[in-house]
Amino acid sequence: MSQSVYKSVFRPGLFAGQTVIVTGGGSGIGRCTAHELSNLGASVALVGRKIEKLQAVQAEIEAAGGKVSIHVCDIRDEPGVKALVADVIAQHGRIDGLVNNAGGQYPQPVKDISLKGWEAVVRSNLTGGFLVSREVYTQWMEAHGGSIVNIIADMWMGMPTMGHSGAARAGMLSFTETAACEWGESGVRVNAVAPGFVASSGFDTYEPEMQAKFSILMKSVPLQRYGTEAEVSAAIVFLLSEAAAYITGSFIRVDGGVPNARQTWKLKPTDRSKPFNGFALAKPPKCLSVKDE
Repeated sequence: MSQSVYKSVFRPGLFAGQTVIVTGGGSGIGRCTAHELSNLGASVALVGRKIEKLQAVQAEIEAAGGKVSIHVCDIRDEPGVKALVADVIAQHGRIDGLVNNAGGQYPQPVKDISLKGWEAVVRSNLTGGFLVSREVYTQWMEAHGGSIVNIIADMWMGMPTMGHSGAARAGMLSFTETAACEWGESGVRVNAVAPGFVASSGFDTYEPEMQAKFSILMKSVPLQRYGTEAEVSAAIVFLLSEAAAYITGSFIRVDGGVPNARQTWKLKPTDRSKPFNGFALAKPPKCLSVKDE
């Protein structure tokens, strides 16, 4: 397998013989995580709504010598999710891990959020993750064990302008803690990863007004920089791995310390925090590469 595509901190062959589902695997953190898992020997099942994005990532992974299948599914659709999990089992014969990464949101004050908008975000960021987790558990992991990692967000103490997403992500953390308790008897671990400001392709999906704010948001980060997709992927992979065998119902923050910033402490500019860039195919968001004239 090509070592030029991904430089993981984990040992080669860590996931050899295992199958891991990655939802939202067509871009951003999901794409990066799929590459790292494949680089470590896993067979990866990529899930997303747009086949073109999935096919592009599939081609990348196969070019690097990895094994991958693609599955078009809207995780908010219960019959579709049931069929998805059955299809993965039929193609791969097992499911050892699940990365619930798919989701999305848009900025809007709470008073302006419509019922349709609220329900769309909650279904994407909470209901969908629940459906995939439940089906993976009932169709496979209940009898065989496994590990689930749910991607949440930096929603501590609220998410102003993204109240729908904050509520859904907080709900996903509670779901993580509950499922960890109920499913432990089956040898299933359930954890979460909470990314903060991560420079992924998702930045470019926001409206220009929001994109303009990204150039100054990192000043509120104690480490004074954005995170990388590979730094999030590393946390996900650790929780999926055998090294985390006694970790369940927990979460890892990957946020540069944003929740620890306080008004009583002035953050100072620094370039001493060096990012980990393990993914050779990662590209910075276009909105961050635009220079002020």
